[in-house]
Parts: sequence; C-alpha cells; structure tokens
Amino acid sequence: MPFKLDPFLVSLLATLGVATVAPAQGAAVPFFKDLAIVLIALMFFLQGARLSRTAVLSGLTAWKLHLTILACTFVLFPVLGLTLHALAPGLLHPDVWTGVLFLCCLPSTVQSSIAFTSIGKGNVPAAVCSATASNILGIFITPLLVGLILAKEGSKSGGAMDIVFQLLLPFILGQLLQPWIGDWARRHKKLLSFSDRGSVLVVVYSAFSDAIVQGLWHSLPLSQLGIVALVDSALLAFVLVFTMLGSRLLGYSRADEVAIVFCGSKKTLASGVPMANVLFPASSVGLVVLPLMLYHQIQLFVCAILAQHFAREAKSEEAADFQNR
Repeated sequence: MPFKLDPFLVSLLATLGVATVAPAQGAAVPFFKDLAIVLIALMFFLQGARLSRTAVLSGLTAWKLHLTILACTFVLFPVLGLTLHALAPGLLHPDVWTGVLFLCCLPSTVQSSIAFTSIGKGNVPAAVCSATASNILGIFITPLLVGLILAKEGSKSGGAMDIVFQLLLPFILGQLLQPWIGDWARRHKKLLSFSDRGSVLVVVYSAFSDAIVQGLWHSLPLSQLGIVALVDSALLAFVLVFTMLGSRLLGYSRADEVAIVFCGSKKTLASGVPMANVLFPASSVGLVVLPLMLYHQIQLFVCAILAQHFAREAKSEEAADFQNR
C-alpha cells in the first residue's frame, strides 16, 4: 500500500497555520470556545446515535480477546506513559508530558482499527466489537484515568460536571434516540463525519489560538517536536511488539492476533481532541494535543505497512494449506 498523507492531518496542519497567522482574539475567543462546546456535544450525540448495539452484543462471546485489547488500551499504555515520564521527566515541556500521558489514557480508534484488521486478514467481527466497546468505555474510563494519573503527577484536569454535560449526556441521549435516528445517522455517515472532523478543527483552532497568543512557539522550541515524535514512536513500537508476542504466547490464532495488534495499539484523535478541550484548561490544550496529533499520523503510516505484511502472511498460509490438500 503506497503511503498517503492523511487528508485530515493536512486539515489539522492548515488549521495550525491559520491559528499561527491569525489567532482568535477579543470577541472571537468566547465565540470559538462556545462553538467548540456545542460541536463536541453534537459529536458525542451522533456517536451515540450511530454505534450499533447489535455490533457490540454480537462479539461479546469473545470476552477473552476483548479483555486483552482493553487491557492494552487502558492498562499497558498508561503504565508505559508513567514509566517514560518517571525515567525522563525533564525531557519534554510539562504540558507536553501531560499530553503524552493523556494520549496513553485514550480509547482506540474505530474506523482505522477495523480497516487495518480487514486489510491484514484478521478477525474483523472481533475488531468491530472491541473498537466500539473501547470508544464507549473510553467516555467513562479516560476521564477517570486522566484524573488519577494527573493527580499523581500534580497536574489538574477539568471538572466532573463538564465531562457529564459535554460528553456523557449527549452520548446517552444519542443511544436513547438510536431506534428513531440510528438508521438515518448510519446512512449519512459521510455527511456526519464532517461534524466529527469539524469539531476537532474548531477545538484545535481555539486551543492553538490561545497558545499562540501566550507565546507557544517561544516556549516550545521546534526540537521538542522531534523529541515528541520519538517518544510517540517508542510507545507505538513497544505496544506493537508486545501485542504480537503476547498474542502468540496466549495462544491466539493469527486472525485474532491481527485484531489485537491493530485495536490495541491505536489511539483516537477524533474523540481525543474534544476530550482534551473538556478535561484541560484552555491555556494548555494546544500543547496537550500535540503528542496525539503526531501519534495519529505515525500510527497510520506504520500500521499501513504492517497490515500489508499480515496480508502477505495470510496469503502464504492459504497457499501452503492449498498445496497440502
């Protein structure tokens, strides 16, 4: 698969450019902050409306596989993040370290986890169930993990009521209305994806505008971006190797291994940026989401290559089985 730059990443980079050249100031600041809150609530409402309960229930029988993936997402990653921070606390700007720890607390992606599992000839139904469950549980687990980890590290996150009103209630309302609007939401998923991505872009513009006005590029040298990329790459590499070797030690099939590798190593940008806007002070959101934005592109690039490797393995196994008949 030839590598292609993610169009969404291009949009994010363009938004960063606009925020750098023309940051929101004066009356525009509260406007974009309020707009971000509305769009975040809309995004989680539509997620609740779109997520199929049938898809979740159909895969619940493979509980061991799902627990393995969830353990990678919500246990292994936070432990790795805390370990890295303990080993080199001065390596990154404090808010950027907070961003790395926040990244480690996030749920998996849905679309790319399933897509790469499919390309790699893995267990797609299990990937659908695990990725969906990760995103649903992440709405509850991520704020709790962030609170626990950042309290340990001496940082502060947003209040519980912000999480309830901006994330949980819209999601629950979407689930309650799913029998009436679920089919419509799924039929118009391309149109509604603009809502998801639009909310992220508005949050990024608002957050980075605030950071630019406060002197972001003066307080964060460009060399820090390279270090963040290395930290992100190290996290991804460790988790990929751990999930591959761990799956084999636990006796999973090749198809299950592919699902574990891709669902267990992903972190969601689409939900992560809006969550950061809720959980962290406006003055720090810009720096907090930097590690996540870089990780997003790194994971797409590496996993695209890895999915092709798994696909070739599957093809070789099928050819060998055919010859042995």
